[in-house]
Amino acid sequence: MTDRLPHEKGFHVSWDQLHRDARALAWRLDGKGPDNGAWRAVVAITRGGMAPAMIVARELDIRIVDTISVQSYHSGGGKADQRREAEVLKAPNAEMMGDGKGILIVDDLVDSGKTLELVRSHYPKAHFACIYAKPEGEKQTDTYITSVSQDTWIFFPWDMALQYVQPYRGT
Repeated sequence: MTDRLPHEKGFHVSWDQLHRDARALAWRLDGKGPDNGAWRAVVAITRGGMAPAMIVARELDIRIVDTISVQSYHSGGGKADQRREAEVLKAPNAEMMGDGKGILIVDDLVDSGKTLELVRSHYPKAHFACIYAKPEGEKQTDTYITSVSQDTWIFFPWDMALQYVQPYRGT
């Protein structure tokens, strides 16, 4: 069992599952905004937050949608030795954002929490919502749907192709 690579403890998310989970996130957030329960806008953390943010915006009938682009990994993924200091590459509309009050910031996953920590430093009154949360990052999100272990690698539908996969326990 110990000879598995970290990514082999995978949680595969289909488009259908992502859609169901994003709708569940929207339902959890419905009526929870500071303006009589409403949210002023949705901001997606790119790139993973874009699909969930679009679904949340549709479900909650929020017409103002923007993005914040944050880079915190090299191309090798999220391995600790490949992480770097998170940086904002593109900020959302400053006039709309203010301090974040009434803004719903959506991402697919909070892992270490570094990305959300950076974005929260810019918009301290925003509400942070993710579909999936790992223990190290849970404290950085206000609302999430599914908790996964820190050593689980989540395979999102935009990162996959249909192909044969070896059984979890091998042959």
